[in-house]
Amino acid sequence: MPRILIIEDEAAIRRVLVKILSEENNTYLVDEAEDGLIGIEKIKNEDYDLVLCDIKMPKMDGAEVLEAAKKIKPEIPIVMISGHGDIDTAVNTMRLGAFDYISKPPDLNRLLNTVRIALNSKELVVENKRLKKKVSKNYEMIGESEGISNIKSMIDKVAPTDARVLITGPNGTGKELVAHWLHQKSERSNGPLIEVNCAAIPSELIESELFGHVKGAFTSAVKDRAGKFEAANGGTIFLDEIGDMSLSAQAKVLRALQESRIQRVGSDKDIKVDVRVIAATNKDLKTEIEEGRFREDLYHRLAVILIKVPSLNDRREDIPLLIEYFAEKISDEQGSVKKSFSTKAIKMLQDYDWTGNIRELRNVVERLIILGEKEVGEQDVKMFASK
Repeated sequence: MPRILIIEDEAAIRRVLVKILSEENNTYLVDEAEDGLIGIEKIKNEDYDLVLCDIKMPKMDGAEVLEAAKKIKPEIPIVMISGHGDIDTAVNTMRLGAFDYISKPPDLNRLLNTVRIALNSKELVVENKRLKKKVSKNYEMIGESEGISNIKSMIDKVAPTDARVLITGPNGTGKELVAHWLHQKSERSNGPLIEVNCAAIPSELIESELFGHVKGAFTSAVKDRAGKFEAANGGTIFLDEIGDMSLSAQAKVLRALQESRIQRVGSDKDIKVDVRVIAATNKDLKTEIEEGRFREDLYHRLAVILIKVPSLNDRREDIPLLIEYFAEKISDEQGSVKKSFSTKAIKMLQDYDWTGNIRELRNVVERLIILGEKEVGEQDVKMFASK
């Protein structure tokens, strides 16, 4: 049952509110506080789904209660109770974060409708937070090795800034996980994270994909189209496999970084963008620069912060944790009972040469879960995990 706290110094109004809400089909549990100070203590120590708060009270007025409560538990909707002369103040409290206001004496239908809508909004906020945590878990970085611990520490330092980051490392090591954590821990986390795999887009289309185009810019451009940089405005763009980008596209990316402006293909009109750029590559960009395939000035623009993701062979101590994580994740996805791995099976997997890194390990774990015994053992590894 939803819990509602009423903060009201007038006992008669308080009794009316308690009576109305307590008797509403036995739907709500109602608590009360006779002033703002007591109300704030209750909010600190109890879990409420909604607060009804008077505006004019001794000791601590409603606006002060609202401000303090939002700092303690920002997800709780707070409905202000206003006297006849408090309407302007009530409207102002909504600018400060109040959900709504009701007038004294409370109209029954207005009160119950406001309460129902506010409680529904609380459920949506909680659900959104749950989904956000779920998304974060999908990109969890598993490992306690020195290399992974250093990366997590670096992310904590760098994420809150707008510094550009270049992530390097072999294929399958989890460079995209680093990009996701940089975004999710940044001040831009409420904005979009737009991912672009530069290796997967034909070179003749990469500029249109990144910067958009205007109608008639080329044969198939039948209408204006925004690019990935515009889509990422206010958020982050992740340029994966940037070492495969054409030199002409590199020149435009450089301009976007220098001036925070782009031009759609076929247009000479500048479009201002506010985008944080994170890039990743499995190539040695210094070698690419020497051989004329990558611009040195772009490299220095991108590599403000360098994060190198180690290969799985360089962090073998993390393999037992990764096996446990993948076994649980795969069993959840398949709706099956989680299988355990014997000590010998884990040791054999630790000794493998993981050329495909984390991606290869996940595939092997999935194969063993599908084909292996209830406890995956040494024989299962020999039969189903051979290269």
